[in-house]
Amino acid sequence: MNKSSNIYIAGHRGMVGSAILRKLSSLGYSNLVTRELAELDLLRQTDVESFFASEKPDYVFLAAAKVGGILANNTYRGQFIYENLMIQNNVVHAAWKHGVKKLLFLGSSCIYPRMAPQPMKEEYLLTGPLEATNEPYAIAKIAGIKLCESYNHQYGTRFVSVMPTNLYGPNDNFDLETSHVLPAMIRRFHEAKLNKQAAVTLWGTGTPRREFLHVDDLADAVVFIMLHELRHDIYNIGAGTDLTIAGLASLIQTVTGHQGAIEWDTSKPDGTPRKLLDTTRLSDEGWTWSIPLEEGIRQTYQIFKMIL
Repeated sequence: MNKSSNIYIAGHRGMVGSAILRKLSSLGYSNLVTRELAELDLLRQTDVESFFASEKPDYVFLAAAKVGGILANNTYRGQFIYENLMIQNNVVHAAWKHGVKKLLFLGSSCIYPRMAPQPMKEEYLLTGPLEATNEPYAIAKIAGIKLCESYNHQYGTRFVSVMPTNLYGPNDNFDLETSHVLPAMIRRFHEAKLNKQAAVTLWGTGTPRREFLHVDDLADAVVFIMLHELRHDIYNIGAGTDLTIAGLASLIQTVTGHQGAIEWDTSKPDGTPRKLLDTTRLSDEGWTWSIPLEEGIRQTYQIFKMIL
């Protein structure tokens, strides 16, 4: 992949896609192809085929997806499995058909079994039952991984799948109905501070452990993978460390300046008890993260306040 390569970023408006776009632009890649939803509906196979036939991208970052937190995953189960299957099937197949040199598919750490040994290695895929609350999304992402793997096997393509841990940062979703845990907490504590609420109530017990990675680190990792000939087709991308949800809440409360109690609604689900990725495979290739969690949360909080 060189500076003049024709590079398509699917999902460039999302948190991940926009970070990849920023990273490539900062490195001097000038031939970056993007499409708005009104211009290209990735759910429609004929539209995707026409796009690839006309644009002929050399490289593809497949960051387009239907995403959300526990509530959204558990509520819109049909949408999550259908839309993600359709997007990835259409894009991956068109990439093969039209001779894309290399494609990077964004999966998710939720593909691993609910009770997988920690930290989770790439080879733990399909070794046990999934977390029930996001099973449809996880199954779609697993199908995408196997699609890339199968095309590599049958057609000799260079399609790489990556499993990021929980991401946060610029262009995150702060909608309380559909957001992930970290941006949802930022909003809850910020609003509680403004409204002088004595307490903030959060879902679950606070005991599950989660790993978080700034989306700019993720963008750096996927560009690294695209630029190098690596040994595997599947890579975890994470920080390699985690903390409890209660610990995250305490950190965000400090960053936002809310003073008061944190209460837990234990009638709500916790989700997977622990999700920590083993990132040895990628670190052995020469990549590591750089943005500390507290620094990243402070940056994200400043961005959140600007978009209110």
